[in-house]
Amino acid sequence: MEGQEARNNSSSVRRALSILDYLSDHAEGRGLTLADLARGLDMNKSTLLRLLSPLRDYGLVDQDPETERYRLGLRTLHWAQACLASLQLRSVAAPLLQALMEASRETVHLVVWDHGEVVYVDKVESPNTIRMFSRVGVRMPAYCTAVGKAFLAHLPEAAFDEVVARGLAPRTTNTLTTPEALRQDLERIRVRGYSIDNVENEPEVRCVGAPVFDHAGRVVAAMSVSGPTSRVTLDRVEELGRLVKRTAEGVSERLGYRRENPSVPV
Repeated sequence: MEGQEARNNSSSVRRALSILDYLSDHAEGRGLTLADLARGLDMNKSTLLRLLSPLRDYGLVDQDPETERYRLGLRTLHWAQACLASLQLRSVAAPLLQALMEASRETVHLVVWDHGEVVYVDKVESPNTIRMFSRVGVRMPAYCTAVGKAFLAHLPEAAFDEVVARGLAPRTTNTLTTPEALRQDLERIRVRGYSIDNVENEPEVRCVGAPVFDHAGRVVAAMSVSGPTSRVTLDRVEELGRLVKRTAEGVSERLGYRRENPSVPV
């Protein structure tokens, strides 16, 4: 009996993990219904509900109270952050981020994408007395940050739609609050190779960002140079844009990216 119980528990764990995997593979969009999960995982709904209950209790799965759709919960982000120290991305990028800070004398950030937001995974502080207030692990909207727009300029259209669906609430008087204005800005980013947060997310703060690509040509990170508008002036934006773009290209190359990859807009 004990052996049978152990096998049943092992089977339940595997099926619960398959739910998390399936939600992860379908993370973009509004989430999945119970019927979507049942069809995709070839499970009956009663079994799914039994497995989903502890996943929800533990915060690994969230359910929208209005649409009843399921998506990964914030607890999975907590686990992801716990293993960030071992990510190849951070170890590869670290010396180049340090060099970028020394060249710009401003705070440098490295971020990853998560459901229409960016999560700060590394930071090199400016040596100046007046500094950016930010920390690793913080989340920010994509539509009004340089790093977020660097991502959006190179992600599939579904990511843009998700961000717009969440709403483009004004965070400052400079925030781009219409899909048309944001789309035009993303086109400019693709042309020049770097993005600008022109006091769109925080008052008196200007940022310049660029995307990082992996060996398969996918945008996997973004980085930025940020500082007060008194130092990061409009006159410095082009210079900083070249610096952050060159640094992002260096990280991309170390991740195996080659510019001739046809899947990435240049």
